[in-house]
Order: sequence, then C-alpha cells, then structure tokens
Amino acid sequence: MLLLVIVLFSLFYLFQINRMTYALVVQKEIPEEKHSKIFRTINVLITILLVSFYVEVSLAM
Repeated sequence: MLLLVIVLFSLFYLFQINRMTYALVVQKEIPEEKHSKIFRTINVLITILLVSFYVEVSLAM
C-alpha cells in the first residue's frame, strides 16, 4: 500500500516539476538544443530525491 501511494505521489510530483521546468525554459528562452539536457538533469535529481524519500520512509516503519 505504501509503495502505491509513493509511486502515485512521485508521478504527480515529476509531472509538476517537468511542467515548471518547461515554463522556465520558455520564459528564459533557452535554446532548443539544451532542453533535453536540462530535463534529463532535473529528472535524474528528482528521481534520486524520491528514491531516498522512499528508503527513509520504508526504514522508519
């Protein structure tokens, strides 16, 4: 049950972060060539954050 809740939360969170990143990229007029690198970096960092969150929550139980 906990895994399902965390996965749903993570998907929602990643979607929101990507939406905000897209808004930032458009607002700052960053060239198209750099978009994939920016999104990849942010997604990797957020994934690390979410995995560490899951590990911390699962070890606390």
